[in-house]
Amino acid sequence: MPRSVARFNRRVTNHVLRPLARKLPHFGVIEHHGRRTGRMYHTPVNVFTKPGGYVVALTYGPGDWVQNVLSEGRCTLETQGRIVQLAEPHLIHDERRRMVPPLLRPIGRLGHVADFLDLTTVDEPGRAA
Repeated sequence: MPRSVARFNRRVTNHVLRPLARKLPHFGVIEHHGRRTGRMYHTPVNVFTKPGGYVVALTYGPGDWVQNVLSEGRCTLETQGRIVQLAEPHLIHDERRRMVPPLLRPIGRLGHVADFLDLTTVDEPGRAA
């Protein structure tokens, strides 16, 4: 997507979507700290469950918020009214979009989404599930 669309989404759409994303299926809000500022950020995302964790579709590629999560090694996800601690983030590039449900793969293809952030659920502080 053009950078202008990404900027508009970050400044306008994300503020509107954030409250809804916490409750809707396949959406969520990632809470993470800025690498340079240490400030807390809340980023709406498309998220999918997987055994032992979650996968986030990176609609704009691995931008700043993704780098923040990779740097910190953990984040918090609020999805469908639940708050989940996540760790062990790593990037996956998959042109076939196997990380998302089959019915949603054509949408990802239309948006040229092929990058994903794979995260593991944390059961106890400091331990991944």
